[in-house]
Amino acid sequence: MSDPVSDRMSDRKDLLTSAHWGTYRVETRDGRITSMRPFEADPDPSPIGPGILDVLDGPTRIKRPAVRKSWLEQGPGARGDLRGQEAFVEVSWDEAERLVAAELDRVRGTHGNGAIYAGSYGWASAGRFNHAQSNLKRFVNCVGGFTSSVNTYSFAAGEVIVPHVMGHFYPLVYSATSWRSVVAETDLFVAFGGVPLKNGQIAQGGVGRHVQRDAVKAAAQAGVRFVNISPLRSDVMEEAGAEWLAPRPSTDTALMLGLCHTLLAEGLQDGDFLARYTTGFDRFAAYLTGETDGVAKSADWAAPICDLPADTIRDLARRMVKGRTMISIAWALTRQDHGEMAYWAAIALASMVGQIGLPGGGIGFGYSAVNAIGNDLARLPMIALPQGQNAVTDYVPVARITDMLENPGGAYEFDGQHRTYPDIRLVWWAGGNPFHHHQDLNRMRRAWTKPETVIANEWCWNALAKHADIVLPCTVPLERTDIAMTNRDPWLARMDKAVEPPGEARDDHMIFAGIARAMGVEEAFTEGRTPEEWIRWIYDRTRQSAAEREIELPSLDELREKGTHQIPPSEEPHVMLKGFRADPDGHPLDTPSGRIELFSEVIAGFGYDDCPPHPAWLEPAEWLGQGRGLHLMSNQPKGKLHSQLDHGAHCRSLRPDGREVLSLHPEDAAARGIGDGDRLRVFNARGWCLATAALSDGVRPGVVQMATGAWYDPAVDAEGRPGCRHGNPNVLTLDKGTSRLAQGPIAHSCIVEVEIDRSGLEPAPFAPPQLVTRGR
Repeated sequence: MSDPVSDRMSDRKDLLTSAHWGTYRVETRDGRITSMRPFEADPDPSPIGPGILDVLDGPTRIKRPAVRKSWLEQGPGARGDLRGQEAFVEVSWDEAERLVAAELDRVRGTHGNGAIYAGSYGWASAGRFNHAQSNLKRFVNCVGGFTSSVNTYSFAAGEVIVPHVMGHFYPLVYSATSWRSVVAETDLFVAFGGVPLKNGQIAQGGVGRHVQRDAVKAAAQAGVRFVNISPLRSDVMEEAGAEWLAPRPSTDTALMLGLCHTLLAEGLQDGDFLARYTTGFDRFAAYLTGETDGVAKSADWAAPICDLPADTIRDLARRMVKGRTMISIAWALTRQDHGEMAYWAAIALASMVGQIGLPGGGIGFGYSAVNAIGNDLARLPMIALPQGQNAVTDYVPVARITDMLENPGGAYEFDGQHRTYPDIRLVWWAGGNPFHHHQDLNRMRRAWTKPETVIANEWCWNALAKHADIVLPCTVPLERTDIAMTNRDPWLARMDKAVEPPGEARDDHMIFAGIARAMGVEEAFTEGRTPEEWIRWIYDRTRQSAAEREIELPSLDELREKGTHQIPPSEEPHVMLKGFRADPDGHPLDTPSGRIELFSEVIAGFGYDDCPPHPAWLEPAEWLGQGRGLHLMSNQPKGKLHSQLDHGAHCRSLRPDGREVLSLHPEDAAARGIGDGDRLRVFNARGWCLATAALSDGVRPGVVQMATGAWYDPAVDAEGRPGCRHGNPNVLTLDKGTSRLAQGPIAHSCIVEVEIDRSGLEPAPFAPPQLVTRGR
């Protein structure tokens, strides 16, 4: 019988794949991919995807299992200080499986499964079955479990504070009032942190149709007035004609409190909404007026903190209650010191305006943070690969990994709990890159020497792979069969295996199945299913759940024949918390009061001095108000997803001399003798990195902007100080928790200085490590 998958490979026409930045038609010739064309139903395709083509089989590709030389010769714990510097020895898959199985058994037997950290944070890759972290966690659960991580680098402070205030977080983020409702009903769109279209190129699990650009255009054409509150003018697209307010970074909470005070002082707050839908406003109001601390949080108070005119703040507050207003708060606002307060203050402001639950009004958490926000979708419970039950209950907040490695047995607080850091002996990472996400990378690199073994599933020699002991080469989506299927995009697509992987790279599931076989748990891991049978199992159960909601999906064979399938949008534009607005007693929030909590008795009970029980201004650890340096905004890149495809053709084309670009205001450049295109050294007490200057009046004076995602390329300067030649700003960012409540990252509270680079250092992030034969 003909195999439809094999037929499509030999046909080499109309192949499909999907990624976090789009769906593509793939063409091959002579066993190589010749082109990736955007899916025809996508009106605004991202150029990122085809950037993979020149690196699929390039010098950075990992083609065989490899073991760090000292670890192979001397065993676990050998010369962890050489991670990132030492040569690797290529070994067979049989040997790699034996080494990993033996090391897992050693750690489990000597220290227990809690000594294994498989938190493995990151975006992995699109594809419902070939999801690296799901496969990793399923496998480790088959052998007793692991210490895990909780929350994200994207919005950890929001993940913890919003449930205390509104009962949930993720259901609110991904059920934002739809752009259709905004276009039809909104008068004023106030965007704290902007509506960055570069971020909207991506979404978890795959993208069939990009909606953010067309949505903003349609809103502007319908008469929606945008206010971009950001240090960067480009955070709202030029066609929107947005009013640009550029406060000092990390002062968003003070600005929101000034807006709230204006509404209260002028009697403009919606008292009926506050009385019916919130609790604790009286205590928040006492803070606003200064009754509790003697300081009124007025526009005049906020103005010197934010460096905005007090009249501008008062005028904006008045405009917000004159018509239908949507308040959008970017995910980035949680990534500052006391980021919990920015989200809580935004919720309080929206509550005082009183339009939560109305069409086109209220609050949204991060329009265009990813493509899914504001996209009208019929929500389906998409089935994933089951991960099994983790027998280890211990976990750490994801942004506290360095603390965990540095301080085993140390005490810390998190969301009302007194916790202890585990003693981690083995780290296993698959589908992510901590040398991208984490702050103060020089400090993290020192802590990274402490585990006895680091294992990484990787497809290319990035910083994670170079800093591992055992590297297991994996495939990419173009080299395997899967399904693009997510509840955050209306398109389902088959994912074809377009080419064979180079060398001996294997799918993650195959990698873990081989190690499971060596450990005697293959049946528990695979349940006797082949990858094709798992794909059918996942799809068929998703199809059943859709049918229960009266949504018909094609069979898997039909989907593969057709290629794609679109789930129809909801008939009516979605409005977040519409049911709560209509009947707060029948649809209460999952908070102690069932209402929006503007004062939290629960948080008050924690007694945290760095997280008061109501929205409040707390001075950040580093900010421009301290009168020194430049404020670094290390935002999301436009040419890649985090660090993925930093070495690809598209991303490389955005770097004129191989370094990351740093944008700064002409006034700041002139004060330092810097010209456009100059090579720069960006530095502070934590480290340094190299960059190329781009002068722009679209950056607030006193602020510099350099995107994250440059592959970490560590080096030391002439004085022996560590840094990054390539331009990874996380060698500069402060590794401190937002507060004891959320312990989130604070990358956006960071002060640096900039000067002309005279080091002569050149970046070399895309060179593989030395590969040697055994014994050399």
